[in-house]
Amino acid sequence: MADRTTSSITISADRAAVMAVIADLPAYPEWAGAVKSAEVRTTGADGRPADVRFVLDAGVISDSYTLGYTWDDDTGVSWRVVEQGKMISELSGSYRLAETGSGTEVTYELAVDLKVPMIGMIKRKAEKVIVDTALKGLKKRVEVRT
Repeated sequence: MADRTTSSITISADRAAVMAVIADLPAYPEWAGAVKSAEVRTTGADGRPADVRFVLDAGVISDSYTLGYTWDDDTGVSWRVVEQGKMISELSGSYRLAETGSGTEVTYELAVDLKVPMIGMIKRKAEKVIVDTALKGLKKRVEVRT
């Protein structure tokens, strides 16, 4: 994976509150735009999701696949494809959380590789839409709950 899309947002809540929303993967369809379903298949020793099956519809990228998660307490989480979809061959990303004076800065990084040829510019635009929609949805979801 060559290019990655990265964006950040500040949320008016502490890291634990932000991570609680991030870790509630089955609720993603309620706030993470392109995610149509998220089914936790396995959990780790910490009780957080380890393998999750997703159905995604992000316009030009529409697929189902399974991601494996690695949690770093309340400072971050990363994921990678453990079961490819029909279109998605690789997908990796992370949320990194840093306390700020006004809340928590959340940085979302995403990289997607597809089995079908797609112009890089179109793929990057789809990634940007996914990242921006997820960050705005996360912010709204956390701030409404706190």
